[in-house]
Amino acid sequence: MKKTSDKVRVPNKVSRRFSLGGKDRRETIIGGLFVTPALVMYAIFVLVPLVLSVYYSFFRWNGITPMTWVGLKNYRTVFEVPDLLATIFNAFKLVLFFSIIPVGLGLIVASVIQRVGSGRFGSITRTVLFLPQVIPLVAAGIIWGWLLALPGLINEVLTAVGLESFTRAWLGDFTWALPSVGMIGVWVLLGFCTVLLSTGITKIDPALYESARIDGASWWNEFLSITVPLLKYEIGVCLTVTVINALSAFDIVYVSTAGGPGNSTAVPGVKIYILAFTEQRIGLASALAVLLMILVLVVVLPLQRLNREEE
Repeated sequence: MKKTSDKVRVPNKVSRRFSLGGKDRRETIIGGLFVTPALVMYAIFVLVPLVLSVYYSFFRWNGITPMTWVGLKNYRTVFEVPDLLATIFNAFKLVLFFSIIPVGLGLIVASVIQRVGSGRFGSITRTVLFLPQVIPLVAAGIIWGWLLALPGLINEVLTAVGLESFTRAWLGDFTWALPSVGMIGVWVLLGFCTVLLSTGITKIDPALYESARIDGASWWNEFLSITVPLLKYEIGVCLTVTVINALSAFDIVYVSTAGGPGNSTAVPGVKIYILAFTEQRIGLASALAVLLMILVLVVVLPLQRLNREEE
């Protein structure tokens, strides 16, 4: 008879599986330890304020005295008070200047750089256009406030070329204040869009452009038939970033006009600040902030979905 060994041999495959499983668990734990500080900071500075904003929006509170439950009254107030509702419409008007114009101009500039030459000329052009991204938005708002003032450089240039009738206090005019703020946004975001779209153009096969030129296609035909269709992903990214900038605008608007004159340039971000820290209406400010967050999600999520479908 064969003697049965007291030790049971474990097959090599099974032992290897258990050892790999232990290694995976160890790597998961180590990775979790590295991620934990970032998650804690994200929870403290993003998730907790978000939850508190939603909570405060159901109360009437000045930040000091006890809170009073008002339910959905703050949300109704946002839609019933014309000045508060106007801030949302102003934000959508800024989408034209902060998003549509920079993306459209960025496409054209990037295409021209690609056609004329991507050497030193292209590098210098991209650098000059990208400089506003380096300048702090507060400083940009102050600089443009000086340029657009009644005795500012813009009006002096108009006077010098015989267009004195067009001079005005651009940021103090009820009609022109919002477009003037919008043009500051165009100046800031054009460089970002141009650089991103130029990078996308470099990924397009040059043979496509050469074939189009051999067939006699003009620059405009190349632009519509090759450049735009093959840059859909980059265009989607530009639109997403710039739309978020438009809807959540604060720095440029607050520094340049503080929402004036009157309520002509007031946007949700500025109004939230005024309601919370000037008028001590924390509940109403929180309700407007929650509505702004929902508005951004409603506008941005479809753009993200379109990008994923295109991929």
